Amino acid sequence: MFGRILIANRGEIALRIIRAARELGVQTVCVYSEADADGPWLDLADEKVCIGKGPSADSYLRIDRIISAAEMTDSEAIHPGYGFLSENAHFAEVCRDCEIEFIGPTPEAMGRLGDKISCKRLAKEAGTPVFPGTDGEIEELDEAIEIANEIGFPVIVKASAGGGGRGMRVVHDVAELKAAVTSAQQEAIASFGNGAVYLEKFLDKARHIEVQVLGDKHGNAVHLYNRDCTSQRRHQKLIEEGPAPNVDEAIRDKVCESAAELIRKAKYSGAATVEFLMNQEQEFFMLEVNTRVQVEHPVTEMFTGVDIVRESIRVAAGEPLAWTQDQIKINGHAIECRLNAEDPDMNFMPQPGTIESWRPAGGPGVRLDSHVIEGYRIPPNYDSMIGKLIVHGHDRNDAISRMRSALSEMKIGPIKTTIPLHQRLLEHPSFISADFDINWVERLLDE
Repeated sequence: MFGRILIANRGEIALRIIRAARELGVQTVCVYSEADADGPWLDLADEKVCIGKGPSADSYLRIDRIISAAEMTDSEAIHPGYGFLSENAHFAEVCRDCEIEFIGPTPEAMGRLGDKISCKRLAKEAGTPVFPGTDGEIEELDEAIEIANEIGFPVIVKASAGGGGRGMRVVHDVAELKAAVTSAQQEAIASFGNGAVYLEKFLDKARHIEVQVLGDKHGNAVHLYNRDCTSQRRHQKLIEEGPAPNVDEAIRDKVCESAAELIRKAKYSGAATVEFLMNQEQEFFMLEVNTRVQVEHPVTEMFTGVDIVRESIRVAAGEPLAWTQDQIKINGHAIECRLNAEDPDMNFMPQPGTIESWRPAGGPGVRLDSHVIEGYRIPPNYDSMIGKLIVHGHDRNDAISRMRSALSEMKIGPIKTTIPLHQRLLEHPSFISADFDINWVERLLDE
């Protein structure tokens, strides 16, 4: 096991990694920006190193400064958390060249799965269900038109290196296709430095379901069942829950097993999430693979009992997975609400500022992952998420009731947060019945 690791992240995920490392007897070093100099999580690290000014481009995205901090503090490994450099294959490669373990996949595995075109090819080999569409990058428009006519409109043009909805265009007829391909390529180049785009069948009314997977360096991989992330706005998730409700168990298990096989074929170690869309007939189609720990990993931890962050550190140190597939069982239901410092009534405008009042929710089955304390100042430089409220119940109805109670107990002021929106969503018949699709929140907000 490592003696000391460096955490190249901030906020609640940095705190989460500190806690997992402590349980393993591992010391932690946190890098931080000048904007995070008073970050409460820093008090729990064994050492801290300032790496630059507030903007992430001057701090959390500076590979050279992070590596220097790791070498200066004798850190044996770096945990990237999520966001920032967590899916940057070059960063993982630099870590390896500097003989520092990257707590995550190898650059090669990240490349195989991070590029959506190569990932789709590997998924076909693993038996993981994929969308019908082009086998690779669109090079000739005539070929794209032919395939679109074959699989039927609407179709979607996607960036191979994309994410977060960037480089994506939904197309309803041939006349729109040329412009969509050109604009998607331009956005992909601007956002990711890679203009490759491909085409797939588009599902209008679909649910977003993902499979949590863990792999190790010995060729083992297990799935931890699935989560439903259908409740989202502009491709940003609001509420996650697991296991995904109203999914046939036989279909679920087959898809989950195929996701684990994909991870094995990619020779992947660490935490990964294989994301799918599911249509009304419960047919699954792979969207992408996230080669890092997910924001919503606590949902899976709550209903399986597997500590995903702790396992990620263990396998990075060369240890085999502590769990076999037959040991992983579903226990009850879990729901997570992302607590963002945003004003839903003002088009989700971020709310930087000082938190003057802070009353966290508690009680049986309630978990709050947050770095916030009373008096904490939310900087304007980063993502607006200030915490995640997670509950566990013996079934979905019990979890919904517990989440409603926990949300009503939370008090955060004077800034605006997404708590009132979550309360509204959890009372809505579409959520209660799990009869929803990825656009249901948008439709509700439009009303």
